[in-house]
Amino acid sequence: MRVIVTPPSFLKLNPRFPASLFLSPICRKTMISNSSNKGSGSFITITEKVTFEREIKRSKFIAVAGPLYDERSAQSFLAQVRDPKATHNCWAYKIGDQFRSSDDGEPSGTAGKPIYSSIVSSGIDRVMVVVIRHFGGIKLGTGGLVRAYGGTAMECLKNASICEVKSKVPIGLEVSFDLFGVVYHQLQSFQVEDIKQDYDTGKDGTTMITFKVNYDQVESLEDAVKTNCSRDIVFYKG
Repeated sequence: MRVIVTPPSFLKLNPRFPASLFLSPICRKTMISNSSNKGSGSFITITEKVTFEREIKRSKFIAVAGPLYDERSAQSFLAQVRDPKATHNCWAYKIGDQFRSSDDGEPSGTAGKPIYSSIVSSGIDRVMVVVIRHFGGIKLGTGGLVRAYGGTAMECLKNASICEVKSKVPIGLEVSFDLFGVVYHQLQSFQVEDIKQDYDTGKDGTTMITFKVNYDQVESLEDAVKTNCSRDIVFYKG
């Protein structure tokens, strides 16, 4: 058995915002119940990519788990970690209420679904687990495959470092007075909360707008503001 943890690359903070606004540390490498963050306005995810490897009847199973931002990041993660030389690259991910899985050639329901079930049982969200199999010549049978894929995924998640992420992300942006109306309209359309203005920016004709937006709407809001303003606007994310 081998476990590999890579340096954090997902949850990076901007120094303009205190870390406490975005992250709350929990016990590392500890599984949690599904109800531990239910209704609390936050979710649990892993902070970094982690790999778990084991051998079952001569087949090598390698699970790789990574945090996700959206569906596009799931596609990127899969492209990054899949092994084209492997017999199977089976996977599942969960992003809030969205989830997908793949058996990648294994009998239907014996790989992707058990991986997804392990994600749900772990209580972790915004995560993808890819289980790579190098066939060793011995067939495991339906039950054996379910246990192998689900168990490998679960062990991988047990070895992951986890954190609590608040669903409402604090964001700030500097806006010139002539663009304030356009920006404010976009903020209203995304139903952001706690909008505040600070005119003491040290720049003439500029105000700093701070607000909170749903975690999964950050990228869409940023694109909408930049498109409608037709100029480069810097977002400071918590």
